[in-house]
Amino acid sequence: MTNGKIIVITAPSGSGKTTLVKRLLVSCTHLAFSISACTRTPRPGETHAKDYYFYEESQFKELIDKGEFVEWEMVYTGKYYGTLRSELERIWQAGKVPLVDIDVKGALAIRDKYPDDCITIFIEAPSLEVLRERLQLRGTETEQSLQERIDKAAHELTFAPQFDRIIINEHLDTAAAELEGVVNDFAGC
Repeated sequence: MTNGKIIVITAPSGSGKTTLVKRLLVSCTHLAFSISACTRTPRPGETHAKDYYFYEESQFKELIDKGEFVEWEMVYTGKYYGTLRSELERIWQAGKVPLVDIDVKGALAIRDKYPDDCITIFIEAPSLEVLRERLQLRGTETEQSLQERIDKAAHELTFAPQFDRIIINEHLDTAAAELEGVVNDFAGC
Protein backbone atom coordinates (compact mmCIF):
# COMPACT_ATOMS: atom_id res chain seq x y z
CA MET A 1 0.00 0.00 0.00
CA THR A 2 1.38 3.40 -0.92
CA ASN A 3 1.49 5.82 1.97
CA GLY A 4 -0.29 9.12 1.58
CA LYS A 5 0.07 12.30 3.55
CA ILE A 6 -0.37 12.46 7.31
CA ILE A 7 -1.40 15.42 9.48
CA VAL A 8 -0.07 15.05 13.05
CA ILE A 9 -1.34 17.38 15.76
CA THR A 10 -0.12 17.41 19.33
CA ALA A 11 -0.45 19.57 22.41
CA PRO A 12 -0.22 19.41 26.17
CA SER A 13 -3.52 18.41 27.83
CA GLY A 14 -5.82 21.41 28.08
CA SER A 15 -4.42 23.34 25.11
CA GLY A 16 -7.65 23.01 23.12
CA LYS A 17 -6.33 20.46 20.66
CA THR A 18 -9.44 18.27 20.67
CA THR A 19 -11.74 21.23 19.99
CA LEU A 20 -9.49 22.44 17.16
CA VAL A 21 -9.27 18.96 15.65
CA LYS A 22 -13.07 18.59 15.66
CA ARG A 23 -13.48 21.93 13.89
CA LEU A 24 -10.78 21.00 11.35
CA LEU A 25 -12.49 17.71 10.53
CA VAL A 26 -15.71 19.61 9.74
CA SER A 27 -13.99 22.17 7.49
CA CYS A 28 -11.57 19.78 5.73
CA THR A 29 -13.75 16.87 4.65
CA HIS A 30 -10.99 14.83 2.99
CA LEU A 31 -9.33 14.36 6.40
CA ALA A 32 -10.23 11.38 8.56
CA PHE A 33 -9.60 11.10 12.28
CA SER A 34 -7.07 8.41 13.11
CA ILE A 35 -8.41 6.60 16.14
CA SER A 36 -5.63 6.00 18.66
CA ALA A 37 -5.35 2.97 20.90
CA CYS A 38 -4.97 3.35 24.66
CA THR A 39 -5.19 1.59 28.00
CA ARG A 40 -6.90 4.35 29.97
CA THR A 41 -10.50 4.17 31.17
CA PRO A 42 -13.00 5.81 28.82
CA ARG A 43 -14.26 9.23 29.89
CA PRO A 44 -18.04 9.76 30.01
CA GLY A 45 -19.43 9.72 26.48
CA GLU A 46 -16.37 8.10 24.87
CA THR A 47 -16.94 5.04 22.71
CA HIS A 48 -14.61 2.17 21.73
CA ALA A 49 -13.55 2.31 18.05
CA LYS A 50 -14.94 5.86 17.74
CA ASP A 51 -12.95 7.98 20.20
CA TYR A 52 -10.21 5.43 20.99
CA TYR A 53 -9.57 1.73 20.76
CA PHE A 54 -9.68 0.93 24.48
CA TYR A 55 -7.53 -2.06 25.48
CA GLU A 56 -6.48 -3.76 28.66
CA GLU A 57 -2.74 -3.38 29.27
CA SER A 58 -2.11 -7.05 28.43
CA GLN A 59 -3.92 -6.71 25.08
CA PHE A 60 -1.98 -3.54 24.24
CA LYS A 61 1.35 -5.23 25.01
CA GLU A 62 0.36 -8.16 22.77
CA LEU A 63 -0.23 -5.70 19.89
CA ILE A 64 3.19 -4.17 20.56
CA ASP A 65 4.79 -7.61 20.39
CA LYS A 66 3.05 -8.28 17.05
CA GLY A 67 4.40 -5.01 15.57
CA GLU A 68 0.91 -3.58 15.04
CA PHE A 69 1.83 0.00 16.04
CA VAL A 70 3.45 2.76 13.97
CA GLU A 71 4.28 4.32 17.33
CA TRP A 72 3.40 3.72 20.96
CA GLU A 73 4.49 4.78 24.40
CA MET A 74 3.58 4.79 28.04
CA VAL A 75 2.44 8.42 28.34
CA TYR A 76 1.44 8.32 32.00
CA THR A 77 2.23 5.62 34.54
CA GLY A 78 0.44 2.47 33.35
CA LYS A 79 -1.29 4.38 30.53
CA TYR A 80 -0.23 3.32 27.06
CA TYR A 81 -1.18 5.12 23.86
CA GLY A 82 -0.35 4.25 20.26
CA THR A 83 -1.19 4.55 16.58
CA LEU A 84 -2.17 1.31 14.87
CA ARG A 85 -0.67 0.76 11.41
CA SER A 86 -4.04 -0.70 10.32
CA GLU A 87 -5.76 2.58 11.23
CA LEU A 88 -3.55 4.64 8.88
CA GLU A 89 -3.99 2.05 6.13
CA ARG A 90 -7.78 2.09 6.59
CA ILE A 91 -7.84 5.86 6.04
CA TRP A 92 -5.47 5.83 3.06
CA GLN A 93 -7.50 3.04 1.43
CA ALA A 94 -10.59 5.25 1.79
CA GLY A 95 -8.73 7.95 -0.20
CA LYS A 96 -8.45 10.29 2.77
CA VAL A 97 -5.64 11.91 4.77
CA PRO A 98 -5.21 10.65 8.34
CA LEU A 99 -5.36 13.30 11.03
CA VAL A 100 -3.42 11.89 13.96
CA ASP A 101 -4.02 13.52 17.35
CA ILE A 102 -1.31 12.23 19.72
CA ASP A 103 1.31 13.15 22.31
CA VAL A 104 4.61 14.88 21.53
CA LYS A 105 6.88 11.84 21.40
CA GLY A 106 4.39 9.90 19.29
CA ALA A 107 4.13 12.82 16.87
CA LEU A 108 7.89 12.95 16.43
CA ALA A 109 8.05 9.17 15.99
CA ILE A 110 5.49 9.30 13.15
CA ARG A 111 7.39 12.15 11.50
CA ASP A 112 10.58 10.06 11.70
CA LYS A 113 8.81 7.14 9.95
CA TYR A 114 7.11 9.29 7.29
CA PRO A 115 9.41 12.33 6.90
CA ASP A 116 8.33 13.25 3.37
CA ASP A 117 4.59 12.76 3.83
CA CYS A 118 3.96 14.20 7.28
CA ILE A 119 3.40 17.64 8.79
CA THR A 120 3.62 18.06 12.57
CA ILE A 121 1.66 20.81 14.31
CA PHE A 122 2.05 21.77 17.97
CA ILE A 123 -0.93 23.48 19.65
CA GLU A 124 0.02 25.56 22.66
CA ALA A 125 -2.00 27.36 25.34
CA PRO A 126 -0.98 30.99 25.94
CA SER A 127 0.58 30.03 29.31
CA LEU A 128 0.82 27.24 31.88
CA GLU A 129 -1.58 29.22 34.10
CA VAL A 130 -4.23 29.20 31.36
CA LEU A 131 -3.56 25.50 30.85
CA ARG A 132 -4.12 24.79 34.57
CA GLU A 133 -7.42 26.74 34.49
CA ARG A 134 -8.65 24.79 31.44
CA LEU A 135 -7.79 21.46 33.06
CA GLN A 136 -9.54 22.44 36.30
CA LEU A 137 -12.67 23.40 34.34
CA ARG A 138 -12.85 19.88 32.90
CA GLY A 139 -13.55 18.58 36.38
CA THR A 140 -11.91 15.24 35.55
CA GLU A 141 -8.62 15.66 37.41
CA THR A 142 -7.56 15.04 40.99
CA GLU A 143 -5.04 17.50 42.42
CA GLN A 144 -2.33 14.87 41.88
CA SER A 145 -3.30 14.13 38.25
CA LEU A 146 -3.66 17.87 37.57
CA GLN A 147 -0.12 18.51 38.79
CA GLU A 148 1.15 15.52 36.78
CA ARG A 149 -0.42 16.98 33.62
CA ILE A 150 1.01 20.46 34.31
CA ASP A 151 4.49 19.01 34.88
CA LYS A 152 4.17 16.97 31.69
CA ALA A 153 2.98 20.05 29.77
CA ALA A 154 6.00 22.05 30.90
CA HIS A 155 8.23 19.24 29.64
CA GLU A 156 6.32 18.91 26.34
CA LEU A 157 6.70 22.63 25.66
CA THR A 158 10.46 22.09 25.35
CA PHE A 159 9.76 19.96 22.24
CA ALA A 160 7.69 22.61 20.44
CA PRO A 161 10.62 23.95 18.35
CA GLN A 162 11.01 20.50 16.74
CA PHE A 163 7.56 20.76 15.11
CA ASP A 164 6.85 22.07 11.62
CA ARG A 165 4.33 24.59 12.93
CA ILE A 166 3.35 26.00 16.35
CA ILE A 167 -0.12 27.48 16.85
CA ILE A 168 -0.92 29.41 20.03
CA ASN A 169 -4.54 28.78 21.02
CA GLU A 170 -5.40 32.00 22.82
CA HIS A 171 -8.53 32.75 20.80
CA LEU A 172 -10.26 29.66 19.44
CA ASP A 173 -11.50 31.13 16.15
CA THR A 174 -8.08 32.60 15.32
CA ALA A 175 -6.29 29.35 16.15
CA ALA A 176 -8.83 27.33 14.13
CA ALA A 177 -8.37 29.55 11.07
CA GLU A 178 -4.58 29.32 11.36
CA LEU A 179 -4.73 25.53 11.69
CA GLU A 180 -7.01 25.20 8.68
CA GLY A 181 -4.62 27.36 6.64
CA VAL A 182 -1.61 25.22 7.55
CA VAL A 183 -3.44 21.98 6.70
CA ASN A 184 -4.82 23.42 3.47
CA ASP A 185 -1.33 24.44 2.36
CA PHE A 186 -0.01 20.92 3.07
CA ALA A 187 -2.83 18.64 1.95
CA GLY A 188 -5.71 20.77 0.71
CA CYS A 189 -9.04 21.18 2.47
